[in-house]
Amino acid sequence: MRVAFDSRPAANHGGIGRYTRCLLGALRENGPGDVVESHDPRRVDVFHAPWIDGALLRSPVPMVVTLHDLIPLNRRGEYLRSGIRFRLRYLAVQRAVRVIVPTRAVAEDAIAHLGIPADRLVVIAEATAPTFHPRSDEEVDAVRKRYGLPSDYLLWVGGLRHPDLLRRVAALARTRRAMPLVLAGQNGPWTNALPDVTLTGGVSDDELAAIYTGAHALVFPSDDEGFGLAPVEALACGAPVVACDVPTVREMLDGRARFVAVDDLEGLIAAAEAAVRPAPIPPPWTWRDAAEKTWEVYQEAAAAPPVWRGARRRRPRTADVEKA
Repeated sequence: MRVAFDSRPAANHGGIGRYTRCLLGALRENGPGDVVESHDPRRVDVFHAPWIDGALLRSPVPMVVTLHDLIPLNRRGEYLRSGIRFRLRYLAVQRAVRVIVPTRAVAEDAIAHLGIPADRLVVIAEATAPTFHPRSDEEVDAVRKRYGLPSDYLLWVGGLRHPDLLRRVAALARTRRAMPLVLAGQNGPWTNALPDVTLTGGVSDDELAAIYTGAHALVFPSDDEGFGLAPVEALACGAPVVACDVPTVREMLDGRARFVAVDDLEGLIAAAEAAVRPAPIPPPWTWRDAAEKTWEVYQEAAAAPPVWRGARRRRPRTADVEKA
C-alpha cells in the first residue's frame, strides 16, 4: 500500500505539529506499506490529511482525515468570522472515507455536529514523544538558570502568540496564588501585560521535558479541548496534573489527574499548590500503537466501496492495466 501523507503541519509548533511529526515517524518505522509526504494524492492508494486544513473536497483516492476537535462548532459565537472557511473544511471532512479522532468525546461531537456515521469514525489516542521522560537534576538546574525559573513553580504549557479564550491564560495569571507561575511556549506581545508570571518563550523539547520535571505541578485551565498533550507529557516527566473537568481531558486522564470545576480557577490553583509527588504514571499508549491502528484505518479506507459521498476510488493507471 502506498499512502500520501500531508506533512505540511509538521512545521507547526503546537499540538497538531507534534501529532504530525510523531505519527509520521511511527508510520514509517512500523508500517507495512510506503508513506510519501505529499498533499497531492495521485499515484497512491490512500490520502491522509492529519489536519482539517488539508482535507480535500474532491479526493481522487480514498481520503482519511484526522479531526482534532470541533471547537468552532461547539463555540459558534467565537468563530463567526471564520464560519464560511470552516464550513468548506467540514464538508471535506464529511466526504472522508474514515475520520480519525483523538477521543470518544470528539467522536460524539462529529456525529452530533457533522452527521458523520459512527462506523466511519475511529478513535486513536495521541501519545508522548520519547523525549518526554524525567530529567536529571543537572538538566533541571540548567533550564532554571537559562530561563530564570524559580526553585518551585506551577507550570502552564502552550502557544502564546495570540490570546486564546479557551485556554484562559490571562484569567489564570490574575488568579491569586502563593506559588510562582511559569508559562512555557512561544509568546506574543500581548503576554507582556500578564501580571506576575515567568515567560520562557520558545523552548526545545529537551528543555521542555526538564521544565516539566522541575515543576511542582502542571495546571491545565482549558474549558474545551480535543485532546491536550501537555497533561500527558507532564505525567511522563513526573509532574502532577491539575485540570479543569472537561470531557476529553477526563477521558484520557481519569484516575491520573486532579479535576476541578471549569469555572473554579482558584480551586485549580489551590489544588495544584497542594499536589504531591510521585505523580501517577502516564497512559501506556505509544505512537507505535497509534501508527499500527492508523495503518489498519488505511487498509479499511483502501478497501471501502466507491459509493461514499465525495470519496472516489482511483482509476487504474494505464501501467496497472497493462500489468494485469
